[in-house]
Amino acid sequence: MSAIIMNIALTYAQICLIVAFGFATARMLKGPRAQDRVLGLDTLYINAMLLFLVIGVDNGNVFFFEAAIVIAIVGFVATVSLAKFLMRGEVIE
Repeated sequence: MSAIIMNIALTYAQICLIVAFGFATARMLKGPRAQDRVLGLDTLYINAMLLFLVIGVDNGNVFFFEAAIVIAIVGFVATVSLAKFLMRGEVIE
């Protein structure tokens, strides 16, 4: 019984994250300002990281957890550099 509930919860979480992934992609592509696009990208990488974690819990494979860490680090660096670019107009001083 517990395994069935866990399987249903993980499937529901995957569906919700895929829907959120689509909304973040739409905001990133359609955003009227550059700040909206950066927020869309930020949400996109967070959703991708969470999707990898949910798939990793579902499969029990360690690879997905390592990939989620890499996505988080790369996404954070991208967000910081894009925010710096939007504030100052340059990334490297």
